[in-house]
Amino acid sequence: MKKSFRLIRTILLALLLAFIFRTYLFASYIVDGESMEPTLYDGNLLMVNKLVYDWQSIDSQDIIVFHANEQEDYVKRVIGVPGDHIAYRHDQLYVNGNRVAEPYLDRLRPDDGRLFTKNFTLQKVTGESEVPDNHLFVMGDNRRDSLDSRYFGFVSMDEVVGKVDALYWPMSKVTIQFH
Repeated sequence: MKKSFRLIRTILLALLLAFIFRTYLFASYIVDGESMEPTLYDGNLLMVNKLVYDWQSIDSQDIIVFHANEQEDYVKRVIGVPGDHIAYRHDQLYVNGNRVAEPYLDRLRPDDGRLFTKNFTLQKVTGESEVPDNHLFVMGDNRRDSLDSRYFGFVSMDEVVGKVDALYWPMSKVTIQFH
């Protein structure tokens, strides 16, 4: 009887902790689509840290999940934070006039003579010269096949679910940090 009570108590405690972690600390997401290749692939399972941005600011190059609309959440890379001026010239990202390396694109960047990321300035695609307060400019890593801020504009920080901290499926691709 005593062993059964301990077992039931342990199971209930584990379920309570799982509920708390799932509801308040972390969320699990499935990548749907090819917009984040080669970093993330369709069907990958992600662990999203829902609390990290309560203690630190969102940084450029973070991979985040955000509410795109009432039915969908998107996963994208942060390219610009408030106050940033963004431009793409000759397949190179420039933030505030400084070239930013994007080594995570190298595996997918085709050698077909075409630009992987078409030239643009923030002014051309959003009508703004810089990322506004409380907003982000996001892009998918698969620049030729990504619905991102170039098309739907800025993402409000209020819509951010959290930071992608881990890829946990498939097991052969387990990753803990993304940059």
